[in-house]
Amino acid sequence: MNWDLSALYENEALLEADLKDAASRAKSLESVCKGKLKELHVNEFLESIREYESINEKLGRIMTYAFLKFATNSDNGGFYAKYQQAHSNIAENLLFFELEFNKLSKPKQEELIASAPMYTYYLESLVEEKPYQLSQKEERILLKKDMTSASAFSRLFDEHFSRLKFSYEGQKLSEEEILSKLQDGDRSVRQKAASAFTKGLKPHQPLLAYIFNMIKTDLASDCELRGYKNAEQPRHMDNKITQKSVDALVKSAESSFSLVQEYYVQKAKLLGLDELYEYDRYAPLEASSASFDFETSKAIVLDAFAKFNPKFHEIATMAFEKGWIDVFPKDKKRGGAFSHPATPSTHPYVLLNHTDTRRDLFTLAHELGHAIHQYLSRGVGYLGSDTPLTTSETASVFAEMLIFDAIKDNLSASEKRSLYASKIEDIFSTLYRQINFTTFERKVHAHEGELDLETFNQYWMQESQKMFGKSITLSKDYALWWSYIPHFIHSPFYCYAYSYGQLLVLALYGLYKKSDKALFVQNYTTFLSAGGSQSPKELIKKFGFDIEDEGFWQLGIGEIESILAEFKGMCDA
Repeated sequence: MNWDLSALYENEALLEADLKDAASRAKSLESVCKGKLKELHVNEFLESIREYESINEKLGRIMTYAFLKFATNSDNGGFYAKYQQAHSNIAENLLFFELEFNKLSKPKQEELIASAPMYTYYLESLVEEKPYQLSQKEERILLKKDMTSASAFSRLFDEHFSRLKFSYEGQKLSEEEILSKLQDGDRSVRQKAASAFTKGLKPHQPLLAYIFNMIKTDLASDCELRGYKNAEQPRHMDNKITQKSVDALVKSAESSFSLVQEYYVQKAKLLGLDELYEYDRYAPLEASSASFDFETSKAIVLDAFAKFNPKFHEIATMAFEKGWIDVFPKDKKRGGAFSHPATPSTHPYVLLNHTDTRRDLFTLAHELGHAIHQYLSRGVGYLGSDTPLTTSETASVFAEMLIFDAIKDNLSASEKRSLYASKIEDIFSTLYRQINFTTFERKVHAHEGELDLETFNQYWMQESQKMFGKSITLSKDYALWWSYIPHFIHSPFYCYAYSYGQLLVLALYGLYKKSDKALFVQNYTTFLSAGGSQSPKELIKKFGFDIEDEGFWQLGIGEIESILAEFKGMCDA
């Protein structure tokens, strides 16, 4: 199954026509409104912001098409770059809007915000960004340099990895294919796969370290120019949460690393091993190596969504039937998985690399959760549907919990124990591993000057060891494995959003099981439909939770303790 991109453009002639139209309208908006926002009547302002949003949505549609072509074939890098440059040129004509709004007097801002209720949160967020905005000339320079700064190294990383092959037993495997073997029931397969992956990464370490160093340096320059306190702050502002909230999350996670260590000690006993290595982390327990081909995974996900909310089933069915999903690994295709929101006037696009493992079943649910969230939020418009990472990960992880509950009931005792083990490992990967990633990034970005390979490896091992303690032996090979994580390159400090989403979902799912389910589904659907039109704090308050309260995170930790206790009960039986 491949994407059908015709919902975006039937052909490149239409793409070019839209590009020309966006350029013309951007110049027109600039000529009519630049320097005049303070003079606009509220109705004129409403008309101008609608036009501003419409042009940006058209640009979003253009860039979605170009990016998706690149994501499935790295040979399209030049095609993608062409439209990145065109986008940058047009964006220059739109730069004035946000900058000029923030120069208005407070009374004028309040008057305009009151006149545009659909854009209230967007405009209020703009005001918060004012201290970190530069002059229009300076912003124009940064925009012009964007394609040859961090985004250029991000593209290099993607192109390089899409072409990497790993030698295994006479085969040339992609990143996804070799990593999937770490879930094999045969320890020798896992060990050989881990060794092959390390061997394949090693020659590329100098380049990958250089790319990471350039991302670090570029972010540091940006923070210095804009006056951010540290490298994390712009991400927290994008996520609409405070440093205090993130620090509380990290502290709660690190203080419960003992749960991870307790689990892996138990797993070693179940596997009959005296010592677990990093390649044993995802080793299946008995009866857990069944194949989940795509059609099987599809049926399980659709059934679970239908039982939770028929609307979820309806959207997911459209995704399967109307070419929203690119399913299988292929040469030059980007690794990993994602759901791209595209634009409200089209629909999301999901990228998978399905290799028939149970983890792929949960990945399908995860990305469709994103797609459902993105599709539901179309009603708040292009500017309002841009959802902070902190809440965007909620729908995806919640969807995984639905699948977990859906498949656990009709299993034998050994199969159920195996499923629980897999789910616990997924939670650990989404929560604790992402905290490791975040604290690793903190060390990297706090480091003075460029890091050499030894320092990257050292920081990676130090942070990883905190999580595993003595429960897992990390070999020297593992020291290199920081270098394949794309989020470090594409979106610095992205990873804690997964942890945030995991704990939030565990708290929400606990509420779902204990409360009026029909009312919860109604509130949850409303929550997703709001997209990014309200702050995470306000959205989550609807469920009675306060994300600024350090005790909030303990609700999620408590759910992990309950699942782990259930698992241990199965092991003792």
